Amino acid sequence: MKNDGFFTKVYEVTLLIPTGRVTTYGAIASYIGSPGAARMVGWALNNCQNQDEFIPAHRVVNRIGMLSGKQHFQGRNVMQQLLESEGISIVDNQVQNFEKHFWNPNQDLV
Repeated sequence: MKNDGFFTKVYEVTLLIPTGRVTTYGAIASYIGSPGAARMVGWALNNCQNQDEFIPAHRVVNRIGMLSGKQHFQGRNVMQQLLESEGISIVDNQVQNFEKHFWNPNQDLV
């Protein structure tokens, strides 16, 4: 992985999340060598709309599968709609069968 800064590392990992899967802010932070920086991962993803390339930030949820970043998308239910279009069921702003859909970069990108 290139060492171009924290936000770039976050975007590089986020681009690797497979369609129909989700990961967490903390899992990304851990993978890029910054455990404990989950909130900074959120800040990076909040800024990703300023990137030239589409960053699938909708695939990043909190540690229990809640859509905690949904307020940063244009429109009230855009994050949920994007996830549902990829086959992920959302009830009350939470990913259903979270363990089944969870993608762990620390295991899957080894």
